[in-house]
Amino acid sequence: MTEDEVCYEPIGVIRSPFDTIEGMPIQPPGAADAVGTIELDEEYVSGLADLEGFSHCIVLYHFHRAEGDASLSPQPFLDEQPRGLFSTRAPRRPNPIGLSIVTIEEVDGGTLTVGGVDVLDGTPLLDLKPYVPAFDVREDARAGWIDASKKGPEDVDADGRFR
Repeated sequence: MTEDEVCYEPIGVIRSPFDTIEGMPIQPPGAADAVGTIELDEEYVSGLADLEGFSHCIVLYHFHRAEGDASLSPQPFLDEQPRGLFSTRAPRRPNPIGLSIVTIEEVDGGTLTVGGVDVLDGTPLLDLKPYVPAFDVREDARAGWIDASKKGPEDVDADGRFR
């Protein structure tokens, strides 16, 4: 590997009730009732120690079913017009890395049961981080074009556009 190459290996797998992209929630608020599990590879299980004290965690994963080149102007699910890629959460990206904030329901050995899961079953897990309100909440945050959207993530499900 050269100094400008970056390689990641999955540390586990995310299990969810969604086996197809079509009809899948597009963000955790649209998946409020969806429960899934995160199964860590054996060598990483001890890293789950102390996570049960947190209500939420940040899940980083590989969009393993996002095929094709990334468009720099995709049409996001919550808008009628194309937007700049980096102002969207479109899965087809130069580096297909996804992020979700899920609720922690239970930690049992190497299995983390989570609520609000919005990913496909079998998605490769890259990392977990605790959600810490003092670090992660910004009172003065704005959401750009999304603030003007008439739709929210609970109003829209995924279709095949980013397969």
